[in-house]
Amino acid sequence: MESFPEYMLEYRKQIEKGYIQEAYKGLMEYIMGLRVHFKNKYPKYFVSSIYYGYMDMTYFSFSPESLKRRKLKIAIVFIHDTFRFEVWLAGSNKKVQNEYWKFFKDMNWDKYHIPSTIKGIDSIVEHILVENPDFSDLDTLTGQIETVTLNFINDVENFLSKH
Repeated sequence: MESFPEYMLEYRKQIEKGYIQEAYKGLMEYIMGLRVHFKNKYPKYFVSSIYYGYMDMTYFSFSPESLKRRKLKIAIVFIHDTFRFEVWLAGSNKKVQNEYWKFFKDMNWDKYHIPSTIKGIDSIVEHILVENPDFSDLDTLTGQIETVTLNFINDVENFLSKH
């Protein structure tokens, strides 16, 4: 096991190469643009600011009024270590998250992944948007994220309205 000082030496070496900064800057610019795309195209939806994270995850929420009224939100998330985009149904706080997580588990909804526990987890329901994003074609990537996110929202809204 390496120590913090050893990690910092490696971090410095990687920073000196310059690739990490450029890649991270490009990724954050893309996510900022993605957020603006959703905000402009869906003005009736609530779009949060971006949570940049600690190079673990970066996300923003994108929520229709129907979910916001239930204190739920949709998060569009980039997971850094798996290098993929996901969409999550999340609660506005831990109490709401726990209530809805139990509800989805008890209803045995199997259309999307429901975490086995919410301890240390921020999602109620999860789905992979794009497994291996192609950053060479950002318009197509945005279209993929948008289409699957809207389908996910529609499925969640339909499920909630029926139960």
